[in-house]
Amino acid sequence: SGAGKSTIAKAVEERLFDADVQTMMLDGDNVRHGLSGDLGFTPADRTENIRRVSEVARLFFEQGNVTLCSFVSPYQEDRDDVRDRFLEVHVDCPLQVCKERDTKGLYEKAEAGEITNFTGVSAPYEAPEDPDVVVNTDEMGVEACADQIVEALEARGIV
Repeated sequence: SGAGKSTIAKAVEERLFDADVQTMMLDGDNVRHGLSGDLGFTPADRTENIRRVSEVARLFFEQGNVTLCSFVSPYQEDRDDVRDRFLEVHVDCPLQVCKERDTKGLYEKAEAGEITNFTGVSAPYEAPEDPDVVVNTDEMGVEACADQIVEALEARGIV
């Protein structure tokens, strides 16, 4: 939370839309209120959430949409299980910067014990071993991050 995942995904989506590319954006907030509304944040629930998102993203992609997924996916094994389905973008940001950007007060609540299994506080995060793209949001602006991702999509022949 606070790294800039959804902000960057929205910027990429806007660029693709302007280039007449069909898009669909899925992020943690909208999926957790519907498709994964029955899941919590235990390791097993996080694994199931990513499995569901991967399946939905695949369906949208098969229908011609570049599907942008903006999620905390803390486990390497979960990402590896669906690796053939996505371009992995690691939105890298120091924890302290994420805490400073936290407009929802989630880190404060997690540190006070009000939220359990919170990534970076009471739950682990395994950084990707070999992501396709790394954007450092404490060093790069949103537009530069979006540029880097769109360039990777073009290089892969996705757009």
